[in-house]
Amino acid sequence: MNVVVVESPAKAKTINKYLGSQYTVLASFGHVRDLPPKDGSVKPDEDFEMAWEVDSQSAKRVKAIADAVKESDKLILATDPDREGEAISWHLLEALTKRRVLKNVTVERVAFNAITKPAIQEAMRHPRAVDMELVNAYLARRALDYLVGFTLSPVLWRKLPGSRSAGRVQSVALRLICDRELEIEKFKAEEYWTVDADIATGGNSFRAKLVTLDGKKLQKLSIKDRASANAAVDAINAANLSISRIEAKPTRRNPPPPFTTSTLQQEAARKLGFSATRTMQTAQKLYEGVNIGGETVGLITYMRTDGVSMVPEAINQARDVIGDQHGSLYVPASPRMYSSKAKNAQEAHEAIRPTSFSRLPENMDLDGDMARLYQLIWRRAVASQMESARFERTTIDVTSSDGKTGLRATGSVLMFDGFLTLYQEGRDDEEDEGEARLPKVEQGAAAEAAKTYSDQHFTQPPPRFTEASLVKRMEELGIGRPSTYASTLQVLRDRDYVRMDKNRFHPEDKGRVVIAFLENFFSRYVEYDFTADLEGQLDKVSAGDLDWKQLLRDFWTHFKAAVEEIGELRITNVLDALNEALAPHIFPEKEDGSDPRLCPSCNEGTLSLRLGKFGAFLGCSNHPDCKFTRQMSPQDADSVIEGDGQIAIDPDSGKPITLKDGRFGLYLEMELEGEDKPKRASIPKGWDPHALTEDQAIKLMSLPRLVGEHPDDGQPITAAIGRYGPYVHHEKTYANLANVEEVFEIGLNRAVSVIADKRANPGRRGSTATALKDLGEHDGKPVRIMSGRYGPYVKYEKINATLPKGTEPESVTLEQAMELVEAKAAKGGKKKPATKKKPAAKKTTAKKKAPAKKTTAKKTTKKADSES
Repeated sequence: MNVVVVESPAKAKTINKYLGSQYTVLASFGHVRDLPPKDGSVKPDEDFEMAWEVDSQSAKRVKAIADAVKESDKLILATDPDREGEAISWHLLEALTKRRVLKNVTVERVAFNAITKPAIQEAMRHPRAVDMELVNAYLARRALDYLVGFTLSPVLWRKLPGSRSAGRVQSVALRLICDRELEIEKFKAEEYWTVDADIATGGNSFRAKLVTLDGKKLQKLSIKDRASANAAVDAINAANLSISRIEAKPTRRNPPPPFTTSTLQQEAARKLGFSATRTMQTAQKLYEGVNIGGETVGLITYMRTDGVSMVPEAINQARDVIGDQHGSLYVPASPRMYSSKAKNAQEAHEAIRPTSFSRLPENMDLDGDMARLYQLIWRRAVASQMESARFERTTIDVTSSDGKTGLRATGSVLMFDGFLTLYQEGRDDEEDEGEARLPKVEQGAAAEAAKTYSDQHFTQPPPRFTEASLVKRMEELGIGRPSTYASTLQVLRDRDYVRMDKNRFHPEDKGRVVIAFLENFFSRYVEYDFTADLEGQLDKVSAGDLDWKQLLRDFWTHFKAAVEEIGELRITNVLDALNEALAPHIFPEKEDGSDPRLCPSCNEGTLSLRLGKFGAFLGCSNHPDCKFTRQMSPQDADSVIEGDGQIAIDPDSGKPITLKDGRFGLYLEMELEGEDKPKRASIPKGWDPHALTEDQAIKLMSLPRLVGEHPDDGQPITAAIGRYGPYVHHEKTYANLANVEEVFEIGLNRAVSVIADKRANPGRRGSTATALKDLGEHDGKPVRIMSGRYGPYVKYEKINATLPKGTEPESVTLEQAMELVEAKAAKGGKKKPATKKKPAAKKTTAKKKAPAKKTTAKKTTKKADSES
């Protein structure tokens, strides 16, 4: 008997069918060991000894594998064909060695690039040993990530309260986003003009752009104002024009290579709107396979790769499909060969491609995301072997007789579409290419400007990063690995360092403070070149050219010294540095030229960053005499009320109601007679503080509002707005209301009804959740997306799984919803549905039973991404 170990249980069943009864295929469920998230897991003083830990669920799986190995002659480690897969194989070997079950057992390593019968049988014919050079690179990477995270994060917590953590690759990715935001804030738009003309010659007309004026070649910003534009128009109208040059030359556009991990993430973001995480999850399912004719078959090759080549059999199959589908004209004379230009190439060398090109996307019965991503992968791979697109690019120059004024028209005509008939690569921030067909004209022919056009423009700031453009930039700089980009970007979102708005990254204040701190006091470790160079050294380790512990020693010597140096730094030094670094963001220049740091309340103090329990905010240097504070964001600064903005006069007390800005936003305040502390009221969500009416302010300050007395006991029912929104209150019952307006309008009968409903359904704080989308059924039971107090969530039986931040409920498929449900169930977040109770037996006297032992909820172990 031979034991084969793979990572996924779904793959295990399929592979067992392909290999036959002589093999037992078991799943490791990803990593079986990990570094405990606590101090001391990596010990620099003990030559970087690493303390690995096997959790309870992994221990059960290791035991099951060990028990099977005891009865076998051979152990075949078939974890995924990348660095992480190699590490999992090594961990399994280490764990099984400790259990002493490998005596007289042959150990082999194989890698399945695709889950198809031919691919698996071919891989089994070429076993090898575990690649210890790859394992050493993995160990170095894990140690680096651990040492940076567990050494730098506590420094952040001490020096920057409210910060979450810092990671080796995560911090550099965040810096890219913050640097781009700083570019945008510093950007000053410049006015410029373009001048075009409709040129008439020989009965034909075409549009040309002014490129030469007064004998000088024009640049983009050469014509700076309307007066200059008008002068240029006059020059064209006064010129004696003729066709001075005609150039028509053929050009070719070659198809892009098949997908790598990075280019798949970029293109799925551009064309499908997928996040990197969503792309990789969907690709994993396509790799593991779907049921075709009663057999599970993988549809694509392994999706973590930087390779762009395809095996000859695949190329030939693609060429056959091109000929059948599009004709022989679309098949190039010889196969196209591609080579990788990536700085840090993965070890799964073949590109991402269909396992069989004959499985046309339109013939596959796939759901939602899988169908869309499979079509994208199939088309890209097929297009990579198609004939080039051919164009004729024409340039016509129109020049004045004195040579001082010149116009140019360019146009492209598609002569043969080639691969473009199937696939066109997406672009970030695409500009109009303005391709047009130009008429046939004669060189030397007279011409005239029939009509002129002058258009005003302003230069634009650089665009914020999308997921696609950020992944592309990280890969260009050699930062991190494409296989971990998805988890790295997700960490930035989860820690509220960034937010997504219209699919673009916007840094949050919390993230900007962290990066400003790191750039000022740990600049070496967030430099792009340093991070890329470290990746280069890790590649040398994987190639066997550098000792992994020497890499760690060199890194730790400098890093430890930097951490010790910052330990002596005073908070005032930190704040001074942050005030200067973030000045364009938190102290934008004022139009009147006045000091942007002058306190708007006392008009004497200087505004400066302060650090509180919940993060950074701005305060006055005259504190405590001046209590002015505001949030960091410049948009908040623009909207702040200078001093105390009086909104209304309270009709009962005659006291003014003022709008103020605190660390947590704008609020109302009113002094109370005989009280030390004023009364305050938050502005309800959805209300614009600067459009607040006098009546609204008075109503808010009058809360809680007495609705009436409950008819059952005569006790008061009140309505108010609390931490969780609007509610009514009676005795110990709080019942949520649908909206803020109800607080001021709800009558006694309605209030009594809401309270009664709440008492009848005490399990939920809020009112009954409403269904936002009905996704269908799973195993005959409904799956719905519900509205909840903390956001939308998936409901299936008794399991509630929250949708990830930024996910639109309308875009969620049944398949995605069930993944969330399964993940929630695996974490033990909800109890399993209760089984039906048996009919109660007659009561008899019996000994009291001992309490049942608690069962531990099952937990699945996912393959961990080692970078963050």
